[in-house]
Amino acid sequence: MQFLLAFVVAAPLLGAAAALLPAPPGLKGKSPEQAVLRHGVTVTGVILAAAVALALGFDHDAPARFQATTDLSWIPALDVRIHLGIDGISLPLLLMTALLFFLCALYSYFKLPEGPSPKAFVALLLVLESGTLATFAVLDLLLFFLAFEMVLIPMYFLIARWGGAQRQAAAWKFILYTLLGSVVMLLGLLLIGLNSGTFDMVALASDNGRELSHTTQLLAVLAIGLGLAVKTPMWPLHSWLPDAHTAAPTVGSVLLAGVLLKMGTYGFVRILLPVTPDGMATFAPYLGAFAAIGIVYGSLACLSLARKGNKGDLKRLIAYSSVGHMGFVLLGIASMTPTGVNGALFANIAHGLITGLLFFLVGALKDRYKTADLDTLAGATGAALYGRAPHLGALLAFAAVASLGLPGLAGFWGEMLALFGAFDPAQGLSRPAFLTYMAFGAFGTLLTAAYLLIVVRRVCMGDPKALPEPAPALELADIQRYEFAAWTPLAALTVLAGLWPAVLLGLTDPAVQKLLAGGNA
Repeated sequence: MQFLLAFVVAAPLLGAAAALLPAPPGLKGKSPEQAVLRHGVTVTGVILAAAVALALGFDHDAPARFQATTDLSWIPALDVRIHLGIDGISLPLLLMTALLFFLCALYSYFKLPEGPSPKAFVALLLVLESGTLATFAVLDLLLFFLAFEMVLIPMYFLIARWGGAQRQAAAWKFILYTLLGSVVMLLGLLLIGLNSGTFDMVALASDNGRELSHTTQLLAVLAIGLGLAVKTPMWPLHSWLPDAHTAAPTVGSVLLAGVLLKMGTYGFVRILLPVTPDGMATFAPYLGAFAAIGIVYGSLACLSLARKGNKGDLKRLIAYSSVGHMGFVLLGIASMTPTGVNGALFANIAHGLITGLLFFLVGALKDRYKTADLDTLAGATGAALYGRAPHLGALLAFAAVASLGLPGLAGFWGEMLALFGAFDPAQGLSRPAFLTYMAFGAFGTLLTAAYLLIVVRRVCMGDPKALPEPAPALELADIQRYEFAAWTPLAALTVLAGLWPAVLLGLTDPAVQKLLAGGNA
């Protein structure tokens, strides 16, 4: 178990280095490009298999205990350690990350985005995977920061070199926003470590903020929370996200929504809730307010983009939907209750699965129509996917109803539990304020259903004989085999998590109970 976790974190870096080397003569296949893409699929597949083995070996009777731990001294003068471990909070995120990277590598093997060297693409993808997996596995504040920052450069280049229109501007906006947030976050992490005498996240969580003054906790929450809020992204620090998603290649959008956004909310749960509980209690009403505004704002933006005549880009629409969905995650965290935090963690996983699938589908539509503009796709009567590509249309409709929170699918449980957490927040928080936030959140679910159903009507329905302008071929390609292989696991897990939520909640709840009790539960 200890070796498996270290292997999962380090193997992508070794794979990235190997991707830049010439392929051995017997493994070149038809071309060097094919060999390096196959290398990416192999490495991510091995990492996924190791993550699954890690999950099978995990002691499910003790999900609140850190397992598969490695604890080695790294910088003795600062008491910085190479400390790795997983519990019921981090294990689901680790598994989802490994799965999404494997599916993106598989998809890219058949549909590589236009750009420079495939070697560079695969190497960047693997470096990105290592950084995201490390973020969910490290248990030292400075290591967390290094892993948190490690993903920025690979994602910047994936957008800037393999993206679409306006990719340079979108990539610069992404890197500037996140870097500025990270600088402030580092100051907060140093403030905690230097005042408490340790950067060990387990020791800090067990101490539960007793070594930190109230002022120190307030400053730490403000600094760290700002950096995490940019990555989440929280309204009004979200403006980099729609541009980045619109310009990114398909797999870049899938990973950005499915994995990178979760790093921000994970930091709130893993660091701020247990380490600075008093500071979080002070700022929780403001976090809840921003979350509630983000839910409604994201939904209204999507509703505007979905309306006929507004030239709404489908990728941009799904990006704005992420602002709303992550608002539910932040609302659950702001409630500071086991119910709300469990809902936030469940919503994290559900959003990764569903929005990852949506970006895959929108990318496929853009490949077929050469545009993601909703008015162009729908034309006068609708894009008629049900008639032209019935399997693609059915899967798009499925992903849309999952995203709007239909009971029985994964999206329902996270949002419901987050709203329940706001209904009865932690002791000391203003219940009238959180009831107001809950009402905003409930209104946001109605708006979400409205814009997603409009999208389904405009894209999936219509007269197949009435071609939109500019007219695509009447015989539109349905789901290809490689698309089926890349998308089916996400759809299946969305159904499984919706019908059997106890699988995930059984992992997270004991760990959340212990985390909120300061390690004493």
